[in-house]
Amino acid sequence: MIPPDDRVFRREMATAYRSGWHFIDLVTAIPHRGDSLMVTLFGEPILVAREDDEDVRAYRCLRRPRGAPQPIRCAVRYGMVFVNLDQRDHQLFDPESSTATPRSA
Repeated sequence: MIPPDDRVFRREMATAYRSGWHFIDLVTAIPHRGDSLMVTLFGEPILVAREDDEDVRAYRCLRRPRGAPQPIRCAVRYGMVFVNLDQRDHQLFDPESSTATPRSA
């Protein structure tokens, strides 16, 4: 069997792992209103910010000219920030209520 080239391998890995919830950082990394954190996840720049209403939200930073940041799913659980880049309706399991609760930015 011929191993895949690096580009194909990276694309397949990103496709396989992109549709889940991914740990970004502890919520203490953005403790105050207006604080933000820029990370790269699967080659995409992601901005995680604490908004004026104290909620934590995440945005995909588009590279197109004049592109506005696109909101993505973001959840805070147990003091940790998670994001989901997939646009389908995925849910984050909430063990406290034993139900899945959709969270969106």
